[in-house]
Amino acid sequence: MSENRAIGVASSKLILVGEHAVVHGQPAIALPFPLIKVESSVQEIEGPIRLESELYNGLLDEAPKPLSGIVQTIKETLICLQVPAENLLIQIHSTIPPGKGLGSSASVAIAIIRSLFHYTNTSYTNEQLLKLANIAETYAHGAPSGIDSITITSSSPVWYQKGASIDYIEPKGTFYFVVADTGMMADTKSSVANVKELLKTAPEKMYGAVERIGEITYQVREALEKSSKKVLGYLLNEAQHELELLGVSNESLERLIKFARKEGALGAKLTGAGKGGCMIALAQNELHSKQLSEKLKQFGAQAVWPFVLKNEHIE
Repeated sequence: MSENRAIGVASSKLILVGEHAVVHGQPAIALPFPLIKVESSVQEIEGPIRLESELYNGLLDEAPKPLSGIVQTIKETLICLQVPAENLLIQIHSTIPPGKGLGSSASVAIAIIRSLFHYTNTSYTNEQLLKLANIAETYAHGAPSGIDSITITSSSPVWYQKGASIDYIEPKGTFYFVVADTGMMADTKSSVANVKELLKTAPEKMYGAVERIGEITYQVREALEKSSKKVLGYLLNEAQHELELLGVSNESLERLIKFARKEGALGAKLTGAGKGGCMIALAQNELHSKQLSEKLKQFGAQAVWPFVLKNEHIE
């Protein structure tokens, strides 16, 4: 085993469209979001495994319940590597705010798994990485779709649908997005459970919203592939309307969404679980993206990230 410090890094992710409907068989489109990341480092110490992070410093086996998924991921990864669960210091540094729909739990898991494989000089397959990361996701989200881990390990927008093979989207042109954090935590587990409950109590109305989000997702793919910015903006607004019907939006999100639209965004919607977390807006161009970012900060968004989407494979 190497005595050196080994590093593993993972970036974040965004759901562009399809959140909640994806749990019920509809497609979703997710984007790798490299502006914020997690870094995990592993080095040798004597004694039980220690975990150091912004959330907790101490022995792995004494970590608080919210870290159960990460604890289990570490233990399962060590079993996979056939390494004893001892004599390790794992340090985690993240710039991804947790509970904001940006894939924090999956990013932390992937960074840790990568660092443990690097520490033992062992190569891994993407399949192994996703299987191990899914342990943490199950603790975080109950029954995860798997979209977070797949997107975090991708360099292209991901088209995801339960039971279908993963597809990747090649956008045409350049899209300027702005992501803004409401400052409120989102709770994926309870949001997903609430939607399931609503589907039981008002099935006709709710399934209508789920199916409409599915239709919008197909149209968003077409807009990305044809560089139809105005159409994409309109579709993002339509998706937000359906998510409001599903009861997963809230005042903190709608305040930022309405402000972004008023300031010229072509479209804006929540991203992720909802009930807090982040919103995403489509700006008109690069200059407008910078202006909108500044205005959202002044308006009270906790954090703002201007974000460019383009096809990296086209010179």
